[in-house]
Amino acid sequence: MDVAELLSYKPEQTPKRPNENDSDDEDRPDEALERAKKMRRLAQDKVDSMTRAIKSTKEPQITEEERLKILQYVDQGGDDAVDNIMDENGLKKMLLLFEKRNLRNQEMRIKFPDNPEKFMESEIDLHSMIQELKVVATVPDLYPVLVDLHAIPSLLELLAHQNTDISVAIIDLLQELSDVDILHESLEGADVLIDALVKQQAGALLIQNLDRLDETVKEESDGVHNTLSIFENLTEIRPEMCKEIAEQGLLQWILKRLKVKMPFDGNKLYCSEILSILIQSTNENRLLLGTLDGIDVLLQQLAIYKRHDPATSEEQEFMENLFNCLCSALMSKENRERFLRGEGLQLMQLMLREKKLSRNGSLKVLDHAMSGIDGRDNCNKFVDILGLRTIFPLFMKTPKRNKKRLLSSDEHEEHVVSIVASMLRNCKGAQRQRMLAKFAENDYEKVDRLIELHLKYLEKVDAVDDELEAQQRDPEMTEEEETEDNYLKRLASGLFTLQLIDYIILEICSTSETIKQRVLQILNMRGGSIKTIRHVMREYAGNLGEAGDNDWRDQENAHILQLVDRF
Repeated sequence: MDVAELLSYKPEQTPKRPNENDSDDEDRPDEALERAKKMRRLAQDKVDSMTRAIKSTKEPQITEEERLKILQYVDQGGDDAVDNIMDENGLKKMLLLFEKRNLRNQEMRIKFPDNPEKFMESEIDLHSMIQELKVVATVPDLYPVLVDLHAIPSLLELLAHQNTDISVAIIDLLQELSDVDILHESLEGADVLIDALVKQQAGALLIQNLDRLDETVKEESDGVHNTLSIFENLTEIRPEMCKEIAEQGLLQWILKRLKVKMPFDGNKLYCSEILSILIQSTNENRLLLGTLDGIDVLLQQLAIYKRHDPATSEEQEFMENLFNCLCSALMSKENRERFLRGEGLQLMQLMLREKKLSRNGSLKVLDHAMSGIDGRDNCNKFVDILGLRTIFPLFMKTPKRNKKRLLSSDEHEEHVVSIVASMLRNCKGAQRQRMLAKFAENDYEKVDRLIELHLKYLEKVDAVDDELEAQQRDPEMTEEEETEDNYLKRLASGLFTLQLIDYIILEICSTSETIKQRVLQILNMRGGSIKTIRHVMREYAGNLGEAGDNDWRDQENAHILQLVDRF
């Protein structure tokens, strides 16, 4: 922009409004227009002075530095621009001005409740002041001063302001104040701010305010997004707040928001992310989700993707978040029962058959629903609804991975093998007999596949064992810590899948001498060893983890060792 463009600048004309002291037919310029004219005069004076300085030199052209100064001057509002450096005294003055404008707005609204034109100016001033307070977010060390001056209660009171623009501005301010990157700059300031927000029941107030925001209005939709961002910030700094926030009503609001029939948008995606955060590590929230019919809500939302893939990458991420939420919820026994009653098994089976993107998520959900002692009912039901016809084709052949983000072949095989192992562990009576009969079909092809998978994952584990042996010992870790760390690395590199495969081999061999002979025959042909299977399973029995109660772990340990001895 050159000098001529600056001089030719004209502010946008805005409509006039009547003065409260004038008659109805008399108009005066709008305050915004007056301010724009003043800005123009200041800018023009500055330009004139710079132009005279330029004309006095030999070079008639304006330099780039001077042009940037002019643009900066106009952008900052001329002589009204303030120094961005904030200190304690500056913060006190700013908060005092904020309180004055807030009080003025309250007085004008009380005095002229039915005449918005009379209190509009005070509302604009208040809104501008809230915007200016954002500068405090650049100095988190001043948060204790902000709290000591009782600014937090005043800010939270404005969440319920009749004008949603004010409410949205407060949300925007709180979002910036609670930004994770800002809070990490001052741990003391972060603790003081969060303590103040918790003390003033900020979570409950924000959730109540969500109900009155109209997401068809862009500004209010942004307010919803920023509200969710505040909760994400708080739970990242203090994960223990997840339970409190969920009980204050956020979990219920998210479920209601997910059920709303409206086009997919960023807020719906954000809701799925916050829901995942709330329930992934807090069992109380998983139980609360179940009592709020959250399992049915998740199944209803996922049913959309039974025969149709998500339209965008954002919607695909939304679908994956819902699957993850369902997996987290199924860690609770009560929710597995709700999943069974809600025909979740049938929906997951249909997704597996349709071969859409949802197949990957449904495989993970089935794995979580059927694992452990709490998955017994789901395992038997899956056999009853002819689920074996669906899962064993996936066991026999791992689908190829296409360009879209899908499960890797190792992840796919891990989930399928885990489902088969869970059914062998949990199914009884007729259902178990149907499972075992599958391994004798088509000339024992599934037994051959088992040995193929065993050798594949044994090779992976041997490779990582060689790497661990070659590594130098970490002097900062005890021998016990290093052993545990190495075991976790081996599990992640294929040992867990190998343990499940070998468990299946032991189970089917214990029930059929013919299958056992087939296993030994193939192992001899492929250079395998039954000693390796025994070693893997003894290690598995000694590291069952914390799944189930002590009695179940003792029984499972004894059962595995008994299978090893009989093999």
